[in-house]
Amino acid sequence: MTCCPPRGAEPFTEKLAARDLRRLRRRGLDATTLALAEAVAPEDGTVLEIGGGIGALHLELLRRGATRATNVELSPAYEGAAATLVEEHGAQERVERRILDFARDAELVEPADVVVLNRVVCCSPDVDGLVGAAAAHTRRVLGLTFPVDAWWTRLAARAMNAGARLIGWEWRFYVHPPSAIAAAAERHGLRRARDGRRRIWCIAVFERT
Repeated sequence: MTCCPPRGAEPFTEKLAARDLRRLRRRGLDATTLALAEAVAPEDGTVLEIGGGIGALHLELLRRGATRATNVELSPAYEGAAATLVEEHGAQERVERRILDFARDAELVEPADVVVLNRVVCCSPDVDGLVGAAAAHTRRVLGLTFPVDAWWTRLAARAMNAGARLIGWEWRFYVHPPSAIAAAAERHGLRRARDGRRRIWCIAVFERT
């Protein structure tokens, strides 16, 4: 296991993964993640989570009825904490974890009935490429969370990105227009089915037409 995440994923370290695991054990799922799980709510079928971190969301979807889950992660720093969590849930035979850049190598990943991206779109400059690839991998339902497009979230993004540049990170935080996210999904045959919001996070669910 490495302590050094790849370029562009510098914030996502083993220390952050350990903190996420402790927080999940103490408090359970945060409100945004729980709302996304409820919105996609698979009764069966497979799940593909892109950028799932320690895996809390797809494990919750397995608990709610999904049969198998695949997590695609850019940073290997989450794998130790994720393996611990999978074992705690007794889901070793139902979860596959892969390390790759989904936006670049999506063709290496199998489609799934339900595809989820929780707080992931904001880490990519290419909303069309990332959301489009996720939509193309969706058989039934695509669920996403992303920041509210407002002046104050854009201001916060500029501040975070200035700090990232100062310390030499390639990672950036992006606030994409919801219309661009929807257009990327709709180009691949999905239609918007449900919307919601939890504090600064929008929740959008698209279904295969």
